Amino acid sequence: MRMFLSTTLLLAVSFNLFAQSPTKELKKVMELKIYGKGGANGACVAWHPVQKKYYAAMAGNVAFPMNVFNEKGTRLSDDEQTTLFDVRGLWYNTNSKTLQANGYNTFGWTEYKLNAKGMPDDVRTLVSDMHQPNTQSVGAYNTRNNKVYFLNDEGSLEVYTAPNGTYEDLVDLRLSVTKKDDDGSVPNEDVLENYNSTTVVYTGIANAEFGVLNHIGKQIELYSQKDGYLAQTLQLPDDAPFQKLLNFAYANGIYWLFDKDERKWVGYK
Repeated sequence: MRMFLSTTLLLAVSFNLFAQSPTKELKKVMELKIYGKGGANGACVAWHPVQKKYYAAMAGNVAFPMNVFNEKGTRLSDDEQTTLFDVRGLWYNTNSKTLQANGYNTFGWTEYKLNAKGMPDDVRTLVSDMHQPNTQSVGAYNTRNNKVYFLNDEGSLEVYTAPNGTYEDLVDLRLSVTKKDDDGSVPNEDVLENYNSTTVVYTGIANAEFGVLNHIGKQIELYSQKDGYLAQTLQLPDDAPFQKLLNFAYANGIYWLFDKDERKWVGYK
């Protein structure tokens, strides 16, 4: 009986430790193969919950591909479908119920007009000029407060209102630091080069709202909106494609990395 109780207690402690572990392993769940000519970098992937479609844009030119897929990853768009805009961030705005994007440098922000088949056939300017920290910044839309977040050169998040692109606030991230491990040192300075420099994603997960890609550690790190500390680590497979800028997205509960050699977005969950 004593041995049984000891074993039971050990299992309970082990389960509790595992349940509290901040690390989770992600596995590949689907792929979005990009067709059409032009572009070396994936800008972003967005999920349209009404259309039930993924929109995957290539970065670099208004004539580069925008591929549209159904929820199983089957391509619906033709080879001639383009972005119509030099996309960086791409999101579904739950307030306006439209697909929106921020662009390269001074392209500003735009809104897509979709045809009867859900294909982009026109764009409407929301704001002109630069409403983001850097030329390559990829915006992440927060569905709960109608804000767009951008990662800046210091590893903090700049907050802009949607859809008018007005700068509003700054959210500090403590890159690689959990609350219990905070030693009071200056955050981010020594670790910035480990992270994808253009892209933050918004997950909507309570206390782990923001995700950044650590391309050296081969992991995605989730940070709390409330205090900016590292809340959870998502370990990626060794063969996952990692890039220092662009080529990282989050849509429909899936984390996406763009494989530049195979020209495909690989989704992990």
